[in-house]
Amino acid sequence: MRVLIVGDSGPAHVGRHIQVASRDLGGEMPLMDTNEAYAAPRFVKTLLWRLLGHRPARLNEFSRRLVSRCDRYKPDLVLTFGLAPINTSALMQMRKQGVTLANFATDDPWNPEHRASWFMRGLPLYHHVFTPRHANEPEFNALQSPAVHYLPFAYAPGTHFPPPEMAEEERAHWSSEMLFIGGADPARIAVMMALRERHFNLSLWGGYWNRHPLLRHFAAGHADPDLFRKLVSCAAINLCLVRRANRDGHSMRTFELPAVGGCLLVEDTADHRDLFGPDGESVGYFTTMDDLEMKARSLLDQPAERMRLAQAVHQRVCKQGRHTYADRLRNILATCSP
Repeated sequence: MRVLIVGDSGPAHVGRHIQVASRDLGGEMPLMDTNEAYAAPRFVKTLLWRLLGHRPARLNEFSRRLVSRCDRYKPDLVLTFGLAPINTSALMQMRKQGVTLANFATDDPWNPEHRASWFMRGLPLYHHVFTPRHANEPEFNALQSPAVHYLPFAYAPGTHFPPPEMAEEERAHWSSEMLFIGGADPARIAVMMALRERHFNLSLWGGYWNRHPLLRHFAAGHADPDLFRKLVSCAAINLCLVRRANRDGHSMRTFELPAVGGCLLVEDTADHRDLFGPDGESVGYFTTMDDLEMKARSLLDQPAERMRLAQAVHQRVCKQGRHTYADRLRNILATCSP
């Protein structure tokens, strides 16, 4: 199939991971970078996001360019990600050209933080939607079109792998007691505040943690892929939290942290149980803060057990399962093939 990817080209985004994975399937698929649709002065982007339903500044221009790209490239499939900045006119034109349209719904489009009327109007024009959350399946099915398929997140082997051995001083520099990498969502803030009150030494990487006075001391900024690997490998405990506002059963970190070789404490969800097995087999689960505190303190006192869990979860995700983005792309292509 000739496939055109419409997604974020950033190194941590699913669209880019899928593009890189396409090399394993015989050739790299071209990508139209959705960041181009949002290019505008900050105040304009903020105004459009808050007052006009999360509308991209260059929605119509980007949509026209996409249709023009399809005229030249003649793709069989246009594969989009998240709130893809494509208007209904462009979607209808691509359908008339005989292009199959598919979306990997990386975020919950019914989450009020993301809900966009312009995107929802176009959603029924897709032929297929792939969702990594079971909570969205009945909502997508209620649209009657598109066809709905469950597809979990994954890891990218070229990005998510154990780092080379580090010198003792470097390992000590990046080591932490309790590591979390991800944005400062309200539910996550509540967890970190509770851990702070219980006197855990936190290391918080990702957006907006420095905006909270009581957590600012633990905020460390953003981690590029190389630093991500070092941080995860050197942390005593990696917290794996789902995005509750998205009604997630798992997250991108669910696969990325095991691939890098971290010891995990994860939120107890059905998705996590299906992937990781019983409690203590490859990860520790928690449901309450008391549960999290008890298991974290126990692990902090048992370095050998932390190493065992890290090795077990890496084996389960990377050796026993088919959880790379190349595996997910094969699934998408098989589903969307005529």
